[in-house]
Amino acid sequence: MKSLAELKAIRDRMQGEVNMREDDNSHHIRVVVGMATCGIASGARPVLNKLAEDVQAKHLDNVIVTQTGCIGLCQYEPIVEVYEPGKEKVTYIKMTPEKADEVVEQHLIRGQVLGKYTLSATNL
Repeated sequence: MKSLAELKAIRDRMQGEVNMREDDNSHHIRVVVGMATCGIASGARPVLNKLAEDVQAKHLDNVIVTQTGCIGLCQYEPIVEVYEPGKEKVTYIKMTPEKADEVVEQHLIRGQVLGKYTLSATNL
């Protein structure tokens, strides 16, 4: 890098790439698994693996499975959050690979939230 103009060009190019990624994913469903120490200790890794396997096996091209750090609700781990465009976030708690199967089948494919596994005022 030799000049301020070159630095600006790099910044503009990178900003364009970030915007492209955001635009490409704006219609996708994001499934986020808490993978901090508390989540891993509670069994989040098999849940993450099961979600990723199911999404791939069922060819759900509109679903992105990813991980994050601490969600802040350690007593409810493993936690899975589902973000759908235009809808409120759904937080599933105390997940297992078996429950993950149900979430894929009912929520991600059929659009039906599994209230029995969600964080709600009655769980608190």
